[in-house]
Amino acid sequence: MSRLFIDQQQPRIMRAHNSWAAAITTSAETVGLDRKLVELVNMRVSQLNGCGICLDTHHRQAIAAGETEQRIAVLPAWRHVDLYSEEERAALGLAESITQLPDAATQDAAYAEAAEVFDEDQLAVISWVAIAINSFNRVSITSHHPVRPRKDQS
Repeated sequence: MSRLFIDQQQPRIMRAHNSWAAAITTSAETVGLDRKLVELVNMRVSQLNGCGICLDTHHRQAIAAGETEQRIAVLPAWRHVDLYSEEERAALGLAESITQLPDAATQDAAYAEAAEVFDEDQLAVISWVAIAINSFNRVSITSHHPVRPRKDQS
């Protein structure tokens, strides 16, 4: 079934949404968050939500930021491999908590772990990154945005 692309139907709202996301990206840079960390959060949240278009987009952005194919490939198993830093693990745990909204004790544990390695500004921005990508995931999933093959693929 074909779906209405809500972003195209209401472009003014989508422009505001994009401006909001751009402000979060600027804040991430301002508080010293590495672009690779931000892209890992974007990818992990998109994996949890099953958003193909956002995974495709953020995979390319992660590679452009210097992320490796290996770390991207094993991202769903980040808890079980030793390829991620303490900061990345804390950010991923917080992002998963924001996305899945588990019980209060689990949320508190993820927040406490992140608060041990990030200052308050960084903690706030990581939270906003997770909230923003969740929002973009929902726009794309609701609209059934297709993932199309890129010309650079064989």
